[in-house]
Amino acid sequence: MKQKQQIISVPVLVLVGPTAIGKTALSLTIAEQFQCEIISMDSMQVYRHMDIGTAKASPEERAMVPHYLLDICDPDEQYNAARFVSDALDAINDITTRGKVPLITGGTGLYLSALLNGLFTEVAVEESVRLEVHKRYEEKGREATYAELLQVDSVTAERIHINDTQRLLRGLEIFHSTGIPWSKHLESQQQQQPSISFKHLLVMGLTCERSVLNQRIEKRAGMMVDLGLVEEVKGLQEMGFNGQLASMQAIGYRHAVQYLSGTKPLDMIIEELVRDTRRYAKRQMTWFKKQRQLKWYDQGDDAPVIIDIKRMIQKAQG
Repeated sequence: MKQKQQIISVPVLVLVGPTAIGKTALSLTIAEQFQCEIISMDSMQVYRHMDIGTAKASPEERAMVPHYLLDICDPDEQYNAARFVSDALDAINDITTRGKVPLITGGTGLYLSALLNGLFTEVAVEESVRLEVHKRYEEKGREATYAELLQVDSVTAERIHINDTQRLLRGLEIFHSTGIPWSKHLESQQQQQPSISFKHLLVMGLTCERSVLNQRIEKRAGMMVDLGLVEEVKGLQEMGFNGQLASMQAIGYRHAVQYLSGTKPLDMIIEELVRDTRRYAKRQMTWFKKQRQLKWYDQGDDAPVIIDIKRMIQKAQG
C-alpha cells in the first residue's frame, strides 16, 4: 500500500560526503551566506557524551549556527532511520517557520535514502529470537555470526561490513523471526512511493582524490587520539556504557575499547582506526553514488556550490 505523500515546498539543502572530507567547514560557510540552520544527518552524533570520536561540531561552531539532532539520546538507546526522518521533518518545520533555510549535512547514507526514497516498514522481531541471536553472538563471536548471516541471507551480508554489529544482528533477528531474509523484505517494498516529496531540493556531494581523502583521514585519526578519544571512551565506560553497545562498536570507539582492555597497543589501534575509516569512507561513496538526485562538487572549490545554491533559492522564491 502506498504511503500518503507529504510535500515540502520550502527550499532544502543537503550536503553529504565521506568522513573527513570537510563537510563541517563547508556547511558553516553555506549557513553564514544563506541564513541556514544545520540538521545533522549522522547516526553517531545523536549520542550524548560521544564528541571526539564522532567529529561533532564544536561548541564554538554550534554557537555560530544552530544545529539540530546532536546530543538527543544516550549511547545505550537505539536510533534508526525512521526516527531520523521524523526528527528531521520536525527540524525542517522549526527552521522554516523562522524564515531560515534547512541545511541537512552528514555521512549516513541510509538516513539520506530514507528521507528521499521513503522508509521501509519495520519488520517485527520476536523478543525471544532477539535474545537468542544476541546470546549466540556473545558466545561464538563476530566471525561466526557473520558466517551465519552469509548462509541465510548472503545479499544482506554482502552489503554490510562485518563490524556493523547492529545490522549484522538485525539481519539474523529478521530471518529467524520471519523465515524470510531481510533483503527479501526490502526488495518487496522497493516499489513503495516515497512518503516525502521535496519541491525545491539541492543534494550536494563532496568528492576528492582518494589519496587526498586518505591523508585527511589519517590526520583526523591522529587528532582524535590527541584530543582525548581514549579518555572519552574511558569516561563512557565509567558511566556504565559497556563496549558491547552498538554505539560503542562504532569506528574509533571499538578501537579505544580494545586499547583500554589491553587487547592491543596504542600504535596498533591508531593504525587500525585509519584503515577502518578509509574502508568506511569507500562504502559511503559507494552508497552516495547510488543517489540519483546527488550533484558532485570538488572538495575545496566552494564557488560552484555557492552559485548553485543561490540559483536554487532564487528559483524557489519565484
